[in-house]
Amino acid sequence: MADAVKYLRKLKRLSLDELRVRGTQKVMKLMERTGWSSLTKLPDDHSMLAQGSAHVEDRMISAQQLLDGFRSCTKPSFFPGLADKAATVRELRERWSHAEPGILERADRILEGRFDLLGLQALSFGDPVDWHLEPIAGKRAPRDHWSKLDFLSAEVAGDKKVVWELNRQQYFATLGQAYWLTNDERYAQAFIAHLESWMDQNPPKEGINWASSLEVAFRSISWLWAFHFFKASPALEPQIFLRATKYLYLNARHLETYLSTYFSPNTHLTGEALGLFYIGTLLPQFKESNRWRTTGFTILMAQLGRHVRSDGVYFEQSSYYHRYTTDFYLHLWILLQANGESIPPMLEEKLSLLLDHLMYITRPDGTTPFFGDDDGGQLVKLDQREANDFRAALSTGAALFMRPDYKFVARDTAEETLWLLGPKGVSALDLIPAREPPKQSTAFEAGGYYVMRDGWTPASNYALFECGRHAGSAGAHAHADALSFELAANGQTLLIDPGTYTYTGSKEMRDLFRSTAAHNTLTIDGESSSISDGPFSWGATARCERDSWITHKQFDYIAASHDGYRRLDKAATHNRSILFIKHNYWVVRDHVASRGDHLLKLWFHFHPDVSLIKSSNNGVDAMSESSEAIRLKLFTFAQGGKGAAERGYVSSCYGAREDAAVWTFSKLARNSEELITFLMPAVAGAPSQAAVSEIEVMAGRVFAINEGGKYDILMIRDLHSERLGRVETARITSDFDLTWARFASERAETPDNLILLGGKTLELNGRRILTSARTITFLVATRIGEQFHVETDRGVLNSSLAIHDLESHFADLNRHSAN
Repeated sequence: MADAVKYLRKLKRLSLDELRVRGTQKVMKLMERTGWSSLTKLPDDHSMLAQGSAHVEDRMISAQQLLDGFRSCTKPSFFPGLADKAATVRELRERWSHAEPGILERADRILEGRFDLLGLQALSFGDPVDWHLEPIAGKRAPRDHWSKLDFLSAEVAGDKKVVWELNRQQYFATLGQAYWLTNDERYAQAFIAHLESWMDQNPPKEGINWASSLEVAFRSISWLWAFHFFKASPALEPQIFLRATKYLYLNARHLETYLSTYFSPNTHLTGEALGLFYIGTLLPQFKESNRWRTTGFTILMAQLGRHVRSDGVYFEQSSYYHRYTTDFYLHLWILLQANGESIPPMLEEKLSLLLDHLMYITRPDGTTPFFGDDDGGQLVKLDQREANDFRAALSTGAALFMRPDYKFVARDTAEETLWLLGPKGVSALDLIPAREPPKQSTAFEAGGYYVMRDGWTPASNYALFECGRHAGSAGAHAHADALSFELAANGQTLLIDPGTYTYTGSKEMRDLFRSTAAHNTLTIDGESSSISDGPFSWGATARCERDSWITHKQFDYIAASHDGYRRLDKAATHNRSILFIKHNYWVVRDHVASRGDHLLKLWFHFHPDVSLIKSSNNGVDAMSESSEAIRLKLFTFAQGGKGAAERGYVSSCYGAREDAAVWTFSKLARNSEELITFLMPAVAGAPSQAAVSEIEVMAGRVFAINEGGKYDILMIRDLHSERLGRVETARITSDFDLTWARFASERAETPDNLILLGGKTLELNGRRILTSARTITFLVATRIGEQFHVETDRGVLNSSLAIHDLESHFADLNRHSAN
């Protein structure tokens, strides 16, 4: 009864159009299951060949003529990289001499029946291939009508993504590349054998490989690429091509019938639309082709505004699905351009925004963080970069948009760019001068991502902070990662998001990798900030709010909060801020506001190449094994807290998992509590090791930092007390929310640098040196001889460090400027 009531309530929330679409799809499934639908069987030869005879007078073409027409056809155009075999192969060998042995090695493993899929290596699906087998769990999905299968159940299908990844048959492109390089018919024969085997084992609408429209679309795209690779091979016989064409026809009919308009209106819907656009464009002989092409194009353009936020962030808050979306629209662009179609302004605008985001979140080592779910797959596999290396999209984007900054971050022209754009495309890219992006640190306000970096060199420091929405619609691919961050020091990626590992293969692992404890943030009482409810849904979600973002050439500052712990019996709010002193270190401030007792726990997840080499009660030293010169010293300050080294997991690609170091800091808090963490990079051979100590004061927290021969003082005012006061030390008195001062030595009286946030007055050694009638958002002062160069949110001035009325100074400057 309860389920019926819940179902009725759900129906009431549906729009008329959604009721119509879902109702139509239910009727079509029922017709298929009962045998009343024509879509449960392939078209016969006569009807299929009759459609291909539109340009032949008074007679129906043969299967041979259908294949000959495909082989000789120049319009519609495919991707330029496959237009001239000799030129593309020559370019590949000249530019990427190392590529050929790798391609042939991978192709030979496929011939042996060993498949590298997702993060899994050398999987065997039997000989001949069993297209319904999940070999890790040993599960074989039943051959029922696709709509009857509970493919999310591990008991029924194991991890269905492993099955589907094989059945995408994207390895056909690897066989095709090997064929082009060698003219060895073994690769063509393997393609044909697998194609025929798949068609034999997957009759229309039967089994798990029809259960996802997205998988039907991806498989269709793989076949179309394969046909262009193998079009000249004698192994591609007329009857095989005719049969496969029938499947592609049925695939398109299936896609347009079962679009994920309301089921998964995310990359499922846009991927399906791209499949329709591919088939409708490249197989124009069907009377429905123009409808498929138009439907696909219309959906892709309509979803751009929904899926891509105003700042370019993909709405599901997942970097991997952001990459998918970027690839979808790159392929759309190239196919439109290749066939003489104009590029819609919306496509140009949104695709450039998607690429901008990929550019700015790229780490110094060229990899991309995995926030949100990592799917592990690709649209078409044309090179063998690591799963977290998205720079091929930037390489192709640089050529399409003539963007020097994309080229700079991509570093090298990607092999994928050659296969997509051809030799002329990569030659055009050669003419573009590489240039650093215009910004270092940047904010993606709509998406909630904040990038902090101090340069674009391979040895720069970098952090990515997350405080965006939980995700669009149901949050299917979101994680409980509110206020989490990643960090690279001196170019080495050290603190990371551990990834995804699995969707449905293990509920325990799915929940673990999505949890707050699997991210670099804070848990309260062992709870996650958002609570999952099944592999692709959530029972409760945290809402983040960004409070402050300031970026300057000397520092970055971000402050945010979330309400995910207000649901607890003793409600709590987590506030986090990060101060990044560029070319130096980070300071993370975590404040928990509550009227009850809680166990607070900070989590720091390290890259698998990082070892924890020394620890104390409040901190740890971490070292990158891939570059032993790179270390990170981590200190957390909270009275009575305790640090501990633990072990966790990192998934570098879906399906793969390895052990990694985790550092935690726990504190039993009575009511509100504050934890301050210093993250201090070090390079072997540096003058001194960093040391941090806390100085006891009223109305805030003060720390002394000895780092690199310099002496810093950091003062943090207590913003959460009922009565705000000044923070006082023997040297500095300040009413600023945050005060940072750098001295040449501990004995020096005058600072060389100052960073002040949110205040009006500052005293040094008992003498007031700064007064402002209005609150100063930020002020940076840099000593130059006896003077200071001062930059504020109001403007810039040069002065002695004795500014008794900041407003008057700027008023005087304005009068002088006017005169």
